[in-house]
Amino acid sequence: MKKHFLSLLAFALMAAMVLVDACTDHGEPVPEPTQFNVSPFVSGLRAPIGMVIDEQGRFWVTEGGTGNNDGALVMITPQGAKTTVVTNFTSVVNQGNVEGISHLLYDNGTLYLLHGVEGLLYVIDVASVLGGSLPKDKATLPTENIKAFVATKNLTFDNNSNAFALAKGPDGHLYIVDAGANAVIKRDKNNHILDMFTTFPPIAPNRDPVPTGIVFDGTHFILSSLTGFPFSPGSASIYKVNTTGVMVPYKSGFTTLTHVTLTANNKPLFLHYADFTMPPGGPGNPPGFKAGTGSVVNEDGAVLATGLDRPTDIKRWGDRTFYVLSLGDGSIKKLDY
Repeated sequence: MKKHFLSLLAFALMAAMVLVDACTDHGEPVPEPTQFNVSPFVSGLRAPIGMVIDEQGRFWVTEGGTGNNDGALVMITPQGAKTTVVTNFTSVVNQGNVEGISHLLYDNGTLYLLHGVEGLLYVIDVASVLGGSLPKDKATLPTENIKAFVATKNLTFDNNSNAFALAKGPDGHLYIVDAGANAVIKRDKNNHILDMFTTFPPIAPNRDPVPTGIVFDGTHFILSSLTGFPFSPGSASIYKVNTTGVMVPYKSGFTTLTHVTLTANNKPLFLHYADFTMPPGGPGNPPGFKAGTGSVVNEDGAVLATGLDRPTDIKRWGDRTFYVLSLGDGSIKKLDY
């Protein structure tokens, strides 16, 4: 019995040493951010909405433009040099805001770009679009109609659609957030057929949740929400949806969330777009979203960065660096800790 026990003890010690060696080989665990250092990276973008970073460290950004059908897809090098790649996306002004082009996803040499006003998904082969002279016209790109599919479902009182953001699921399918229909649509990776994955209930009578960003954390899709007018403080929620489309309770008490990303530990970080001033705003405080009141928050509501001007996208690069795209001042800022 004693010999057997000692053998087991020796085996346990050897296993522990292997574990220690394995942990050492992979370095120290990455801590969660508690406060970001914010520094400028790129400025002068025209009403940007979406951003991805490819394996070469190039930034791909969707610009809304000026509202004169001048939306664009631009590429920015790791050094900050900007090239316009595709032009002439529909761009309109609605109640003083530029609307049109939305978010995008990069996957293995392909860009999937959403356009909420046109209701289209553009599928862009990066190598092909960069070949020859630039910029290309958006009419040269293949498209798939998201709005036409949503219209058949009649999900909201106004049968609205605004294909806004997307993510790749663990099954390889694309999951498209429709902020107008308050739904997530699944696009089959093989035949590109669309199917309704999940829908979001109203947060109050005639109050839409307006889902915005989506990521997959390894077990669930996590989604942010903006909410509709009057953008009341604390009225936005974070949603979790499992792989069969079932929504599970998560967290509430947030305000105007526009996007979400994951830390190296698969913990979500969210963008708070801005504080909203109700009409009449009064002298020096006009109604609308207030510039410079955006922030980065974690799932517990802790504020990790402040002073952002209406941020719309955030991406992680490496373990401890993030980049934030801001619509308000047309900038990309670097965040690290």
